[in-house]
Formats: sequence, C-alpha cells, structure tokens
Amino acid sequence: MELTKEEKSLLLYMETQAVDYGGKLEGVRMNSGDFAIAKHWNETGFVQFGRIAFHDITKHVRVARDLWCVLSEEAWAAAHAERRARGQRLTDKMTT
Repeated sequence: MELTKEEKSLLLYMETQAVDYGGKLEGVRMNSGDFAIAKHWNETGFVQFGRIAFHDITKHVRVARDLWCVLSEEAWAAAHAERRARGQRLTDKMTT
C-alpha cells in the first residue's frame, strides 16, 4: 500500500497512540486533512476511528483524548514498514 506523506504521518501518530495510550487520540493534534484521511480509513476498514463520548473523556488532564482508533493488521504492517524506513533513512545520514 502506497501512502502519501500526510497519511504516513497520521498512521505513525495513530500507531504511537495505540501502543502508548490504548488507541486514545488527542483531536487537537489533528487537522482537517487528518480527519478526512481518518474518515476514509474508517470507511475502508484500514483503521477504525471515532469520537469518545463526552462523559467518557478524562477531564482532569492537560489535553483531552477525545478520539479513538484501532489499527487493522494491514495498518500495523504499514506502520512497521514506515518506522523501519525512517530508521534506515536516519542511519544512512549518520557520519562517522
């Protein structure tokens, strides 16, 4: 699956949040393009995505995690491949 730069960025954000916060996302970190991508992915099943009900949002935190995501197997594989590619690009730039 070929992803755009914006899609890769969003996927890696979602993957990090899935691992670190159980898939809870901070909506303030997403722009309108991200929401459009997430909606498309939700419709295709690549990533399940939605809003958390207001009464279920933890309100005593600095920034509310008001969205959720669940990555498909394909999304996990794509995120892993992109992380490896980013790591390789950084390694290739290293000088000794």
